[in-house]
Amino acid sequence: MENLRRAITQIANAQTQDLQNLSHFSRFCLIPFLSFSSSLYRLSLFLRHNLYLFGLFRKQRLPVRVISVGNLTWGGNGKTPMVEYIALLLSNSGITPLVLTRGYAGGDEAKMLQRHLLSTSAKIGVGANRAGTAAWFLEKYGYIDQFSTCFEKHCPGQKSSCSEVGKIGAVILDDGMQHWSLLRDLEIVMVNGIIPWGNGQLLPRGPLREPLTALRRADVAVIHHADLISDRQLRHIKATVREIKETLPILFSRMSPSHFFEVKNCDSKLPLTTVKNMVVLCVSAIGCPNAFVLGIEQIGPLCVDRLDFSDHHFFQAMDIMTIKERLKVLKDEFRVKPIIVVTEKDYDRDPVILKELDQFKVLVLCSSLQIVPSPEQTEESFNALLKKLINQSKLNSMENINTTSARG
Repeated sequence: MENLRRAITQIANAQTQDLQNLSHFSRFCLIPFLSFSSSLYRLSLFLRHNLYLFGLFRKQRLPVRVISVGNLTWGGNGKTPMVEYIALLLSNSGITPLVLTRGYAGGDEAKMLQRHLLSTSAKIGVGANRAGTAAWFLEKYGYIDQFSTCFEKHCPGQKSSCSEVGKIGAVILDDGMQHWSLLRDLEIVMVNGIIPWGNGQLLPRGPLREPLTALRRADVAVIHHADLISDRQLRHIKATVREIKETLPILFSRMSPSHFFEVKNCDSKLPLTTVKNMVVLCVSAIGCPNAFVLGIEQIGPLCVDRLDFSDHHFFQAMDIMTIKERLKVLKDEFRVKPIIVVTEKDYDRDPVILKELDQFKVLVLCSSLQIVPSPEQTEESFNALLKKLINQSKLNSMENINTTSARG
């Protein structure tokens, strides 16, 4: 199954000129099957969209502001780090956010959010039924819809007196762009700068969950891993986005490594220089392993090797054996004991099995999302843009309510 997933990922990221380099099975068996499946997927998207458009499927409105953070392609776009960034921003402004996440594949992302936001007012709701999960939290903790008032009067770092303690003031949808059943006030779309659109095909032939025209629904586009690509690549991605929605604000972001902790002791805190001039094996099962490996290389190890598994893969005993075999090869080649580095998502998915590598040092890389300043946008302007768009959506909602009341 893992080999099949890798083959599908390779096809999804291959450009037309690269198809001839694929295996015979991929070209003549897998691609035709995936193409047919993509046609069915496109039809299902069309039907689903029209069911919502004509009111046969209804969208629910929550009594607080809703911010959606999503993407158009599968994994590695920085959705969850952006959710954390916004949750911290709101919490530091005196607004209690409720993060709604699916808890997919063991809930690694939800566990990471819970650990990172533990000292804040943020609450984490896990479940596929986002509306039902939100209703439960809103009933239990109550809510207060004073988002714009609080944001206007208080800057990040200052606690707001207008937010009633414990009451929820905003909802953040993690991976929410395709979750159409909930109305949102702000749509943030994350774009993986390293592999923005793959081969440009819909799932499963390609990585796209929706056609690129879905960018028209977005209020903000964020090009993630902007520090790992060239200015020329950035300009090309921006041009593609501008062709679809000329007025869409575009920002850049990056993952900023802060420290490591040991798998044996999650409370430990080791500096990034721990791996400097060392032999490192990067082991990951995430959406964009290239970004993880490039980030480790920038720290300055002597050598960086890698073992990539499919996104959300649960490590099994045979995977541990594969890792140990690769470590032995590295040890024999460099005459030093290698260090294993994994991501937080890999740790949170199953920290127990990683302890089977206890004869080696296993480190977990901790990182956080940062807005990369550009001539167009800075972190301060992004925060101000969030406030402006939320306030505009509140005014629009009030106008819609008033119009409906007048017609009645």
